[in-house]
Amino acid sequence: MAAKSSFSEIIKSQTPVLVDFYADWCGPCHAIAPILKDVKRELGDKVKIVKIDVDKNNQLASKLQVRSIPTIMLFQNGELKWRAMGVQPKEVLKQQVEALL
Repeated sequence: MAAKSSFSEIIKSQTPVLVDFYADWCGPCHAIAPILKDVKRELGDKVKIVKIDVDKNNQLASKLQVRSIPTIMLFQNGELKWRAMGVQPKEVLKQQVEALL
């Protein structure tokens, strides 16, 4: 994520944006990282993946009502299209993204 881009600018993209709210101390957050890498590798430029550390961005996490981590949100054109808590299977993530393409 570019330091100068605000969250609202990033999620305004026509390209689906998969946002992973995580923390370094969270075990399940480490488990979903390779799944997100696989999704990115398989979908390429069809999806943007953004990781947001809730400890460093607690105002944003609070505003978006992130109550547990990992929380995955999918945005397109600034709109929240889907959200889920916990580790999600790769096929579920791909299916959600592909539904927006």
